[in-house]
Amino acid sequence: MLQASIQKNDKQAGLLIGIFSFVVFAVVVLLSRFKLTVDLGFNVHVFAAANAVINSVIAILLVAALIMVKQGKYLLHKKLMMAALVLSILFLVSYIAHHLLAGETKFGGTGTIKVVYLIILFTHIFLAAVILPFILFTAYRALTAEFTTHKKLAKYTWPLWFYVAVSGPVVYLMISPYYH
Repeated sequence: MLQASIQKNDKQAGLLIGIFSFVVFAVVVLLSRFKLTVDLGFNVHVFAAANAVINSVIAILLVAALIMVKQGKYLLHKKLMMAALVLSILFLVSYIAHHLLAGETKFGGTGTIKVVYLIILFTHIFLAAVILPFILFTAYRALTAEFTTHKKLAKYTWPLWFYVAVSGPVVYLMISPYYH
């Protein structure tokens, strides 16, 4: 097993994770109500495409990290998970940029495909909104070398994070034909 990377301080970690998670959620909700009208000289939906690519890479990293931990390659597992966390920050910046610059796009499909789209979209949005503190607490437990607790949390966090990472590109593929 690996050594602790950070000192354990549950009170401080809980406070920081709570504040960070709340601020991210609040910023996303508040900024989704605004649209900037700026001509950047390129199609702003490139950010949505970038988001889909970033989420796809995160999904691949999550699978690779799971394989590595199952093989006992803990340092490689840690590096892959840290890369997924860094890419998640990049995703967040790109996501905010896309929604600020492009505004909302309505799905144009009807019937069963619209129902499927809405189910995927709503589950994706809900889980994306609530998963951040779980990801951060799971990472915190690993970084403090509390691997038993980390493993218990990861059994729930990993599949939810993976679903968000996979469903994001699916939503993009379904709505991208309706971008103007």
